[in-house]
Amino acid sequence: MAGSRKLGRTSDIRNAMLRGLVTDLFEHGRIETTVTRAKEVRSIAEKMITIGKSNELAKKRQVFSYLTNETVAKKLIDEIAPSYMERQGGYTRITRIGPRRGDAAEMAVIELI
Repeated sequence: MAGSRKLGRTSDIRNAMLRGLVTDLFEHGRIETTVTRAKEVRSIAEKMITIGKSNELAKKRQVFSYLTNETVAKKLIDEIAPSYMERQGGYTRITRIGPRRGDAAEMAVIELI
């Protein structure tokens, strides 16, 4: 479920990082990361919420197989996804917060709306 950005990593490491970031986003409701990572996480998180909105067993299994924490997957299916039933996409917001102190990478906060 990864997009087109390579993020300077091999595919397996990149996919593991994105799975962790998406899981953290659903667990905490917001995370602070670089802008490019946030844009990649948004793409995957919105797809996960859309999949979680369905009540089919296969869709639930897809969510459980992607997220790294079972309790977070349950939270997505039981709480987060049903709260967006009336909404057709646009479940996240990215807010730029300026450069990071160490390497001046552009930072952002991605949060669930």
